[in-house]
Amino acid sequence: MRFFDVRSPIFIPLWRRVLVFGLVLGWALLELWRGAPGWALLFGVAALWIGWQFFFDFRLPEDDTDRDR
Repeated sequence: MRFFDVRSPIFIPLWRRVLVFGLVLGWALLELWRGAPGWALLFGVAALWIGWQFFFDFRLPEDDTDRDR
């Protein structure tokens, strides 16, 4: 299991993906506004990665029922 699995069934509804992306991007902008460019860069890169995973490369979670055979 990965640390942050974007293929989790919890992210199937679009509104949840938009919410998570918006929160991370908003946090990056907040850090930039407060004068912390290091944290802004970290959260900005995370927002870019999440945006790519959620909106351009999103696939439904794999079915794990046949893996035991």
